[in-house]
Amino acid sequence: MDISKDLPDKELGLKYPCNWEYKIITDTKDDLKKSIDALLKNRNYKFEFSKKSKNGKYDSYMLSLLVFNDKDRTDIFENLKKDKNIKIII
Repeated sequence: MDISKDLPDKELGLKYPCNWEYKIITDTKDDLKKSIDALLKNRNYKFEFSKKSKNGKYDSYMLSLLVFNDKDRTDIFENLKKDKNIKIII
């Protein structure tokens, strides 16, 4: 899901650096933590379980970290979207 297509000329007006959260929805937790470790390398972040879907097929997690600018924030989002274990990123 990428809402930036709906708001192409809008800026969020964030003051960087700031904490940012990504909600990650997956149907497997296998290798998800390894993928995030590889993507974020030596950065500090918090990754925690959020909830299970009603039918139990999907799990959601919150990924929180300090982002330094808009490019950093969107690059992380784009790289998370590429991960085969992630079904939806918000």
